[in-house]
Amino acid sequence: MNAKSCWVVVPAAGIGARMQADRPKQYLPLAGMTVLEYTLKQLLSHPQVIGLIVSVAEHDEYWPLLGIAGDPRVTAVAGGEERCHSVLNGLKKLMTYAGPADWVMVHDVARPCLTHEELDSLFVATEALSVDGFVLGMPVRDTMKQTNAEGVVEQSPDRSRLWHAFTPQMFRLGELLAAIDRCLEAGKLVTDEASAMEQCGHSVQMIAGSANNIKITRPEDLPMAEFILNLANQ
Repeated sequence: MNAKSCWVVVPAAGIGARMQADRPKQYLPLAGMTVLEYTLKQLLSHPQVIGLIVSVAEHDEYWPLLGIAGDPRVTAVAGGEERCHSVLNGLKKLMTYAGPADWVMVHDVARPCLTHEELDSLFVATEALSVDGFVLGMPVRDTMKQTNAEGVVEQSPDRSRLWHAFTPQMFRLGELLAAIDRCLEAGKLVTDEASAMEQCGHSVQMIAGSANNIKITRPEDLPMAEFILNLANQ
C-alpha cells in the first residue's frame, strides 16, 4: 500500500467572492507570486509529486499569463460549477496519465502554506495504516457549539474526537473518481473528497498537520499567509 509517489489535483475554478477582490483569490499577489503559483510550486518541489492537474474556469483570463502554465508537469482542465465537479474533471483527465491504483492528492489552491513535512506525513501514513485514504487536519481545540438556523445553541458536541479537515486529502485514483461520480449521480454535492469516500463505505484516517496550513478565504487571511510564509523562509 506504500505510496512512493503520487499525482495532485488542484481545483482552482472558484471566484472567491468572500475575498471582495477584483479577481479570483488564487490570482491575488502573495510573497512575490500569485497564491496559485505559490501553491503549485510548493507541491511540485516535493520529490514524490509526479505532476499536477489544475482545474481552472473555462474562460480564465489569468491562467495563460502565468509562467507555471507552461510547466510540462502541469496540465490544465476546465473546472465545473462546484468544487466537486472541478475535482472530478481533474480526476478524469488524470486517468489518461495514471492507473486506478495510483495515489492522488487533492489540495486546495488557497492553502499555500502547506509544508513538505506535512506531505511527508501523508506518504509515511500509507506505509503503516490499512485504510482507504488520508486527510490532513488538526484536532479541534475550542469548545464547539451546534445551533439552530437562528444561531441559538442546541448542544455542545464532545470535541475530543472532532477534527478540522484540511487538504491535501489522499486516495487511490480509481476509488476516489468512482466515489465522487456516485455521489453526484445521487445529487450530493460533497464539499471535500473524504465525504465522498465515506458515503461510499471507504475508511478514512485523519493525519495531524500544522495549524499554519490555513485556507485563504477572507481578506485578513492573505497577510496572515504571507507572514507564515516569510517566517518559514527565514
